[in-house]
Amino acid sequence: MVKPDDHQSLVRPATSVELADVRGVHGANRTAWDQAAERYEGWLEEAIALIRAGGTNLLPPELELIGDLHGRCRRAIHLQCAGGRDTLSLWNLGADEVVGVDFSPRMLELAERLTLATGAPARWILADVLDAPHELDGTADLLYTGRGSLIWLADLDAWADVLARLLAPTGRFILFEGHPVEWLFDVDADGRWIATDYDYFGGTEASKGWAPEYIDRLSIEEPDQAWKFARSWTLGEILTALLGAGLRLQRIAEYPTDWWGGHADVRPEERDRIPLSFSVLAGRPRGQGPAS
Repeated sequence: MVKPDDHQSLVRPATSVELADVRGVHGANRTAWDQAAERYEGWLEEAIALIRAGGTNLLPPELELIGDLHGRCRRAIHLQCAGGRDTLSLWNLGADEVVGVDFSPRMLELAERLTLATGAPARWILADVLDAPHELDGTADLLYTGRGSLIWLADLDAWADVLARLLAPTGRFILFEGHPVEWLFDVDADGRWIATDYDYFGGTEASKGWAPEYIDRLSIEEPDQAWKFARSWTLGEILTALLGAGLRLQRIAEYPTDWWGGHADVRPEERDRIPLSFSVLAGRPRGQGPAS
């Protein structure tokens, strides 16, 4: 077990050499997420029951943005899809076909099992998000990603370029993600917001172990887990990357929604004071066809 005074040795800033190797960072994260898939395996039966019942794992702000997909979405593509529960939620909302892209073989094995158990018209592609296959270019009537996906990316501009080429000419890109300012706040013993010492502009952090509210403990002891690299991109960096890829931003919204359950101890009267999540709705520039 990790002793409390050993925890700091499991968290450190990423080095300049590590940051220069985007593929290396993503490869390390792939290994870490293969290990974390152990937790998703424990949730598989719950996911099967949810999808079979016609349910959704998406949060209210996402549902408002996505809307009813019946008759208006031939293909929904979900980038960084993990075990597929959110992907098949898009099918239950009316997408004719769903495609999930993820770099973790173990996660996609779970997605395949979920598909077999529910009969969903789903296709799973094993690939780094930066290598989403060109056969998908221009085919996404709905392109979705969200809830803890962006922090694992080492090249936001390359990611945004992928979005631009996958979108159909009239397709919609929807992002629902944790707000980067949420890490500036925590709560005291009375459940009131207080400032943390988090550096909003601190860059990429390397770590081992997972937050209990997010993944929790694995059967692999924390010192033996793979290093993973996370960066809380600023809101300005995210929006600038989308604009740089030529996407037309149509709506940006912020919410007090606790997307990962990490602030359950906040007093009820304090909950609506801090933006904990945000969304982006975007499309191709008017008149622009599929990316070449």
